[in-house]
Amino acid sequence: MVLSMTGFGRAEASYSNKEILVEIRSLNSKFTDIRLKIPQNYKEKEVPLRKLVSENVERGKIEVSMEIRSPEGDEDFSLNVPLFKRYFKELSKLSGEFGITSEGLVPAILRLPNVVGADVGTLNPEEWAQAQIAILNAVKAFNKFRSDEGKAMENDLRLRINNIQTYLGEIPPFEKERVVKLRERLMKNLEENFSKEKVDQNRFEQEVIYYLEKMDITEEKVRLGQHCKYFIEQVDAKDAQKGRKLSFISQEIGREINTLGAKAYSSDIQRLVVKMKDDLEKIKEQVANAV
Repeated sequence: MVLSMTGFGRAEASYSNKEILVEIRSLNSKFTDIRLKIPQNYKEKEVPLRKLVSENVERGKIEVSMEIRSPEGDEDFSLNVPLFKRYFKELSKLSGEFGITSEGLVPAILRLPNVVGADVGTLNPEEWAQAQIAILNAVKAFNKFRSDEGKAMENDLRLRINNIQTYLGEIPPFEKERVVKLRERLMKNLEENFSKEKVDQNRFEQEVIYYLEKMDITEEKVRLGQHCKYFIEQVDAKDAQKGRKLSFISQEIGREINTLGAKAYSSDIQRLVVKMKDDLEKIKEQVANAV
């Protein structure tokens, strides 16, 4: 199963008169990058909280937000009274000197750093237990979101690979045509510059064989088919993290498609190559968002 790199999960839990709200969201990242936004009195639990999340989510830029609120709106907070008085005294003095009204001074001071903050104390073990439940439930919702997004991504990847395989199967008839056209073009060029009697047929056949060897795309077709098959095998694999591997395989698919285009010598084969490249670009876009 393929998992999407982007995801979202939300859960709540209760303790006493408090509501514990946890949200987890993620964006693309090559590595597991967990960022926490938690209340001040939860800082002591940052390490176990980070471990709890990392053990239950796959790679990505993970942002965990936790909010503690009370139905009565009486969340714990503290006012740094000495700091407030100092700000008020100094700012009032400046207002008088510059003839500026002091209206709105109190709300402005309350917004200054360290004037108002959450009470910092030892976290109640029972509250922490409920917080962990909320975190795990948010992780569960988050992983389900990723899984649902991944299913749609997986269906599209299968469709694109199938398209490439279909276009690959349409190439052989045009290969035969280009051999005939090559012989005709070479003969025409010789006849335009030399009389037909002077053309050495043995040398002519050698030249045809030389160009046919340069134009041969058998190996490219075989490798491209193998890469497509391997890609689907990895999609079906049980590994949780497969985005990097699928990205590497898609790069190999691209190399074979580019070589097919370079050795095509046929507008019909080039047309199929362009279609392959179009599907491959869509594959790369999806794989970039896979865990």
